[in-house]
Amino acid sequence: MAAAYATLVSALNIINSLHHHPRPPISLPIQQVECLTQKINFLLQFLEGYNPHRGYTKDADPLESRIADAAYAAEHAIESHIFDQFTNNVENMSSDGLYEALEKVIQDMASIEEEAKQIQGRVGVQHQLHTESTPLDSSRSSSIPQQSSMVGADDAKLQMMHKLTSDSLHLQIIPIVGMGGSGKTTLARTVYEERLIKDHFDIRVWATISQEYITREIFAGLIRELNIKVGENLSEAELGEKLYKHLYGRRYLIIMDDMWSIHPWDRIRNYFPDNKNRSRIVVTTRLSDLASKLPNSDCLGMKLLDEVHSWELLSKTVFGKEGCPLELEKIGKKIGKSCKGLPLSIVVVGGLLAKSKHEKGFWEDIGKNLNASVNLEDDERCLKILYMSYNQLPIHLKPCFLYMGVFPEDELIEISKLIKFWVAEGFLKPVRGKSLEEIAKEYLKDLIGRNLVLSHELDIMGKIEKCKIHDLLRDLCLREAEKERFYNTASDNVGISILPPMSQARSLMWNVGRKLSPLNMSLLRIVKSTRFRWVEKDLFGHMDQLVNSRFLQIDFYGIGKRIFPCSIWRFWNLQTLVDNQYEVITAPPDFWCMPRIRHVEFKYGLRLTDPPNDQDDIVLGNLQSLGRVFDFKCSEQVVTKIPNIKELVFTNWAERDDDMYRLSNLECLTKLESLRCFLSSRNAINFPHSLKRLNLHSFCCCWWEDILDKVGVLPHLEKLTLESGRFNEGRWETTEGQFRSLKFLTLVICGNLEIWETESSHFPCLERLHLIDLEELREIPLDFAEIATLREICVYSCSDSALVSAKRISEEHEDYYGEGALQVLVYLGSDNEARLKSLDSPNFCVKP
Repeated sequence: MAAAYATLVSALNIINSLHHHPRPPISLPIQQVECLTQKINFLLQFLEGYNPHRGYTKDADPLESRIADAAYAAEHAIESHIFDQFTNNVENMSSDGLYEALEKVIQDMASIEEEAKQIQGRVGVQHQLHTESTPLDSSRSSSIPQQSSMVGADDAKLQMMHKLTSDSLHLQIIPIVGMGGSGKTTLARTVYEERLIKDHFDIRVWATISQEYITREIFAGLIRELNIKVGENLSEAELGEKLYKHLYGRRYLIIMDDMWSIHPWDRIRNYFPDNKNRSRIVVTTRLSDLASKLPNSDCLGMKLLDEVHSWELLSKTVFGKEGCPLELEKIGKKIGKSCKGLPLSIVVVGGLLAKSKHEKGFWEDIGKNLNASVNLEDDERCLKILYMSYNQLPIHLKPCFLYMGVFPEDELIEISKLIKFWVAEGFLKPVRGKSLEEIAKEYLKDLIGRNLVLSHELDIMGKIEKCKIHDLLRDLCLREAEKERFYNTASDNVGISILPPMSQARSLMWNVGRKLSPLNMSLLRIVKSTRFRWVEKDLFGHMDQLVNSRFLQIDFYGIGKRIFPCSIWRFWNLQTLVDNQYEVITAPPDFWCMPRIRHVEFKYGLRLTDPPNDQDDIVLGNLQSLGRVFDFKCSEQVVTKIPNIKELVFTNWAERDDDMYRLSNLECLTKLESLRCFLSSRNAINFPHSLKRLNLHSFCCCWWEDILDKVGVLPHLEKLTLESGRFNEGRWETTEGQFRSLKFLTLVICGNLEIWETESSHFPCLERLHLIDLEELREIPLDFAEIATLREICVYSCSDSALVSAKRISEEHEDYYGEGALQVLVYLGSDNEARLKSLDSPNFCVKP
């Protein structure tokens, strides 16, 4: 059903997009388009209530397949016509061909519509299991899975703690063995974050191995987590040597999550020194025979939950701290029992029940579906239980969930990138008053609330930055996607989405070193490639054919001198453009005629030409993020062209403050939430009150006092970073009423800052304070100890007196608010490491 719904929505979005495309106009037969739109809307409404299968089936529903095929044919006809018009392909530009293709689609949809109406009249529309999604409270949706999933594992946790802190001096390997979804990773993560474990080991580091591992990437991941500085082109052995030297002599804990064979261990084992100081390595695996092959190992087996703990976990997942209503308790216990003690199944079923009406009849229906899977093999039974939660998803969430299978196993998925993919695929149905990105965030939050997607990493502001999906749920996505012909994935991490065969591929995400089958470039929507020369050369020679592309990220490495393809700026539906090459690109005037563009990301720089004077009617109203703009001309004409921009990164080199470069015009960008600017002049600058995140980098030309008075009054500012620049007379004095919403403050290389005078009431909401390379700062203001919200202070390479003041703040904050309320992290240089290491304590961590 996901494929049918997604393709219908996508086709409708294409039609609606053409209505708003200013020039050149793209013409379609009006009467046919109106008829096609009516058919699509009817079928969408029908699918929202259509539910032919309540149980798992291996074959796709024939009616859904016919709907998907018809919608796909409509897309193909329209996008092929668009390609012909844009490329002046006279040979294929016949309007008769388009008319005939659309007429056939309309006839097919009319036939499907008749059958759908018969189904509606015969059995009615099944609404019970397609209840409208209601978002969970954010704290509940993010905390329930982590807290409740350790139910019934207290003994396992105690055993792990004992194994990790036992008196055995030699390096020990501790395998955690259990079937998929039994809580191996959850147990490892829980113990890994325990205060006792943090204090016991000098070094803790986490690596995910997976079935398709690359030894060099394992080393590189460990080195990144340990913040070891290395060159870019080191070999596998050289990286291993760097790791060995860093671990040598230190007590370390390494978690190697999701290992599927002994081979990765054999490749890396020699780079883990046995320091005879009680170091430990934890390996999670589904394979008992693998655990037996690990040397000097002390295995821990995960047990399935009994009926009591199964019900406890289910109840907590559904109701949180609230109790279960008495009338649901009996059937609830039966549901918990039917999950056969597997935590993942319980949590996913609990996510389904939490989002549904708490009615006995509905719960009994769920129980019957679960009982049908009792006698299957473990993995098959779990997949069918998980399928039930997928099947009950509101139809608008199904394409979003299945799309998670496109990403490689165990990959941490950047949420910002995931949302751009969802938007570009076109399967998000617009909602009046909301951007597509806002809709996507709501859908993702809903999937997380149902425990189908895991929130994995939070950013410094506490917002979810990355997510992942459990292996078994990914297997379900791949099975259903293949069954519905939603997408295919190749074996070496290639995502090919939206309908096979390859000649009809709509979206490609490359991570391969081999050439794929011939592609119809004119139909591609998403093109994301990594650094493989054949990919770049193939695409570079056919860039003008990507007329229908919506997300484009191509790194032109290794093909000689690069000329950025001018044809890109004329792609009618391009929404996201990402360029990672280290050179400044100049965008032609065509940039200002891209009304569909939403995100532009140039790693090194994009120089914008002035907007054409004869096209004042065109506004880039969809543009939400733009960076990095080189030598940004902040004229009144420019800011009126980008009224809805939310994220902006730019450099400003101009010494003059004329109408073209007037940074005071920034205050006109009333939707701007995130601003990062590199300033090399002292021109006046004003900020919009909508700002939440501000990063200012000065090339030693600005007095921060000239700017901070304007920054301090921003009512919504939560994060502020000041880098370089100087304070007049080396002093910063804050005043009452400033920084009322600020949560995170970072000062970097503010070279002459000696005296910082402030009071706790000047930063009433501050949670994190990072100070980096402030070598002249005499002390951190002691009034910070009185800020109740303060949770973290990080001090990197600052003066000794500043470090001592951080220690005093830690002690006084503990007196005010109790132990553990504030964590202070101090990173030392080699010259003062031994002298200040004595300050180390549970809440004051001194690191080399």
